[in-house]
Amino acid sequence: MTDLQLVVVGIILGSIVALGAIGLTLVYGIMKFANFAHGDMMMCGAYLAFFAFISGGSIGPLSFGYGMILAILVAMISVGVGSVVIDRLVYHPLRQRGSGVVVFAIASLGLAITFRALILLWWGPQPQIYVTGIHPAWDLPFGVKIKPDQIFIIATTLFLIAAVYVLLFRTRIGKAMRAMSDNLELARVSGINPDQVIMWTWLIGGSLAAVAGVLLGIQSQLTPDMGFSLLLPLFAATILGGIGSPHGALTGAMVVSIAQQVSTSWIDPGYKVAVAFILLILMLAVRPRGLFGMKT
Repeated sequence: MTDLQLVVVGIILGSIVALGAIGLTLVYGIMKFANFAHGDMMMCGAYLAFFAFISGGSIGPLSFGYGMILAILVAMISVGVGSVVIDRLVYHPLRQRGSGVVVFAIASLGLAITFRALILLWWGPQPQIYVTGIHPAWDLPFGVKIKPDQIFIIATTLFLIAAVYVLLFRTRIGKAMRAMSDNLELARVSGINPDQVIMWTWLIGGSLAAVAGVLLGIQSQLTPDMGFSLLLPLFAATILGGIGSPHGALTGAMVVSIAQQVSTSWIDPGYKVAVAFILLILMLAVRPRGLFGMKT
């Protein structure tokens, strides 16, 4: 691959990581704990879409038809609502008891293992794929090749990021989420209902994770560890951009993903995950609050 082709692949993967990282940073901004189950929430979304997907026909040059759009909506609703239910069953009792962030993190790790085990029990360890067959790429200038499905991935990400921006800055619940992220006690005094904000945060974060998982499945294939393999890039993107900053998560995702892909021109692709780890360590050492993080 040429360096420009690697950058394009990095942008495609960065689009997927960005959706996951935005959901992750929203949850951290409100709940103040690292959700280690976020990658596996993406995986659940991918498999739920696989379960709901009805193949047949295609939309223009895409490899799939309207059945995939319906499957994405099913995955969004299922994971979004499921995230709210899990919060009420697992995290809400911990909040009521005043548990620390370590307890929340361990609980999320337990959920991640549970999600993976359930997928293994139902579908087994073998990889799955949405649409079989060969899907040729388009030849673009400068030797760049891109598949129509990959353009769909980028377009879907841009649409959802714009929707999240409108929600956060143009709606009442979005303003309440930002207020609660900045100062919980002041938000309470202002009449904001924390439980309602938490519910919306999980709904949005879970929905974005589901879409990210489906897009990852379109780009590659479905495996039970697909979400876990993205966990380090997700956290690297979130911390690089600044915890609690959605636009920072987008920037961090692009930087991490492009750096990982470009690095494969001089190192073994199996070691590219180390690039995310190195960027994470460098950012924590130089600017712990990230590129767009607020001082605390």
